[in-house]
Amino acid sequence: MNPLPLPGFDPAAFALSVNRRTFLQRSAYGLGGVALASLLNRSVAAPASGIPQGWKGMLREAQFPVKAKRIIHLCMAGGPSHLETFDWKPKLKALHDQPFPESFTRGQQLAQLQNKVLKARGAFCKFTPSGKSGLEISDLFPQIQTVADELCVIRSMQTEQINHDPAHAFMNSGSIVKGRPSMGSWLLYGLGAETENLPGFVVLTSSGRYGLQPVSARQWSSGFLPSKFQGIQLQSRGDAVHYVGNPEGICQSTQRQVVEEINRLNGILAQDHVDPEIQTRIAQYELAFRMQTSVPELTDFRSEPKQVLEAYGVKEPGDGSFASNCLLARRLAERGVRMIQLYHRAWDHHGDIEKAMPAAAQDVDRATAALIRDLRQRGMLDDTLILWGGEFGRTPMGQGTGRDHHILAFSIFMAGGGVKPGFSYGATDELGYRSVDNVVNVHDLHATMLALMGIDHKRLNFKFQGLDARLTGIAGNVIRPLMG
Repeated sequence: MNPLPLPGFDPAAFALSVNRRTFLQRSAYGLGGVALASLLNRSVAAPASGIPQGWKGMLREAQFPVKAKRIIHLCMAGGPSHLETFDWKPKLKALHDQPFPESFTRGQQLAQLQNKVLKARGAFCKFTPSGKSGLEISDLFPQIQTVADELCVIRSMQTEQINHDPAHAFMNSGSIVKGRPSMGSWLLYGLGAETENLPGFVVLTSSGRYGLQPVSARQWSSGFLPSKFQGIQLQSRGDAVHYVGNPEGICQSTQRQVVEEINRLNGILAQDHVDPEIQTRIAQYELAFRMQTSVPELTDFRSEPKQVLEAYGVKEPGDGSFASNCLLARRLAERGVRMIQLYHRAWDHHGDIEKAMPAAAQDVDRATAALIRDLRQRGMLDDTLILWGGEFGRTPMGQGTGRDHHILAFSIFMAGGGVKPGFSYGATDELGYRSVDNVVNVHDLHATMLALMGIDHKRLNFKFQGLDARLTGIAGNVIRPLMG
């Protein structure tokens, strides 16, 4: 039966375009295929002099001294207030409930407070100088206060996006344009993973009682990089991976035969088509097979001493809590996972901040401090970079009983991984409205994190749409004073 012709379809022109495309494909892919294979074939990417074992990415040598091997990003989704975390402002407290000076806000972008009467809102909590360093930390975080001398606090962050999803995208990928790779994907592309039994980039999520904001999967997307570099979300509650075991009646050897046959067929296809997604498919079948053993072992907390579970505040392993995810993050780090992101959705406090923020702080305080101490005790903190913070800050002006989104000032902290401990960098003005001293933007943060991993952000490129794309775009400066 002859199919009906499609409207506007020219068979002769189509045949000619196919022939032309085939010629160009086969002629251009001769050398290009060799180059691509060298990037994707693990055996080719042998470690060069001075490169740590397990270096399997496209970079053949470290561009800076390697201080960190992995990153654990504790993402406080929703945007915690810097004014109740790490940026004590006594003048704002004194101005509480009085008109906010117009000189600060005239002509500025506000989220939901535009054209509203602006009143100052001082911090509702106290701050305490903590540790030998004397870092001022909110009393909402008594456990984090105990590890103050491990923290490198940046009080002068700024971002460009005032709404949650684009702000998350900017923090993760350096762009609000959809289809851009996340920083975890860039790390995998550049460095590869130290594990072959687990994904090199793992994501876990948890939720608090208030201030929930959705987090989309594009935040850990590989974008235009091959999909083998995307983040893999593990389930925080129950089984980390659905259907990780074999069906009843299927033994391990039978499963191995199925995987080998599928990969043989994909290998034949890869010989005829230079497509990185075929290589991804082969690699993912192999990884899925190995995960049938590695994932149950990873999530089995029975080997963890009771005092460790208590230190993190784990009530029930696999209960979906931030505490359980933090302990799982340490176990992932031990097994060579390059990038671990923990999203805790609890920080969008437009109202009732005096009730909601203490609850969110209680969710994360103990486990965050326990993770830092645990890594230190195991000798892993020196080469594990921890990043704690949200996608933006909160206004020093009140929004009813809460605070609005704010992009001109917010605080984050880092720990381990070569950063200077017991140290604060940058400052905001006397009311916490704008970062004014040693301002750090998101591109600077990315450049600095890559530098700690041994990567020059200007030299980690991927050809996309004719341009050498990179995580930091055409911006970003490494903040050397943050490095220990």
